[in-house]
Amino acid sequence: MAQTDNTRQNAEHKAAHRKKHGRRHGTPHTTTLRRTLRREAPSTVGLLVDAQDFAAMRRYGTFPFDDHTVYLQQVEALLKALTAQGVHITVALFDPEDYEEFCAESGLDADTGASRSRFTAEIAAAGATVAYTGQGIDDLIPVLVSRAVRQATWEYATLLLADLGTCADCGQDIGRAAFDRASHLLMRLLETAGPGTHHLVCSVPTDNDQLLAVLHTHRDSTGPARLDSAEGAEFATVLAVAVALESRGGVVLRTSAPDSPDRVHGWRLAHGGLAPLTAGEVFNAYCTDADTGEPVSPESGVEYCAGFDIGAEPPETHH
Repeated sequence: MAQTDNTRQNAEHKAAHRKKHGRRHGTPHTTTLRRTLRREAPSTVGLLVDAQDFAAMRRYGTFPFDDHTVYLQQVEALLKALTAQGVHITVALFDPEDYEEFCAESGLDADTGASRSRFTAEIAAAGATVAYTGQGIDDLIPVLVSRAVRQATWEYATLLLADLGTCADCGQDIGRAAFDRASHLLMRLLETAGPGTHHLVCSVPTDNDQLLAVLHTHRDSTGPARLDSAEGAEFATVLAVAVALESRGGVVLRTSAPDSPDRVHGWRLAHGGLAPLTAGEVFNAYCTDADTGEPVSPESGVEYCAGFDIGAEPPETHH
């Protein structure tokens, strides 16, 4: 009997020890630790934004959805549930054609959830993503699409610059020189634009596409303009294409300041510089539909102004 009591006491002592120190798998302590780690482990969700992409994924038997609206509702519910757990989430654009190519190159079976998960991780590392901040799915999709377009534009512009080679006269890399020149033009433009919230658009026609880059900045009455470094690099890259190709591209600057109407200025690319447009040219450019050529009503409370001299250094000539 005494031996039985001792055995029971020893067992109770060991159980109490395990409970106190949390060393047994599945104890409340280790479960709490795993939950903490889960909150600190980021998640990425690949999103099929339109019905066409969704329909392309339905060819796979392991893809569990058959209705795009229901799919979007379930994705939104998942995003909100992960957010409620304190998990940081990024959303990536899931492209079925890129997915099929990825699986073929990697030797993966495209009809598995594991392959879809691996592809999502790959595009999160190198592609366009948006941090989820609790917005509705209808608000999230346009932001994600815009980010993907920016990424594709930057990649295409970068390839164009890389293919230009070196200058026959000085041996300098033409693409790098054009980027340096575009960065100088951008900095001079921001410095001479003055205080306010600035919205810049650069449009550059190429043989295959119309490249567009957008940049948002703000400058106080003192100090330099504040801008997102990634946006700045993308804008300078597109502008560099216009510089390198001596394109007929242009730049539009819209400035907003408290208690005053918005002001719109414009420039055309000419000989590696920004040549100011007249007020009439700015008005025509801003108030004409780019697709149809039809006039568009001017906005109320907006002043259409001539471009101004940005004081840029003269460009170098390359061949």
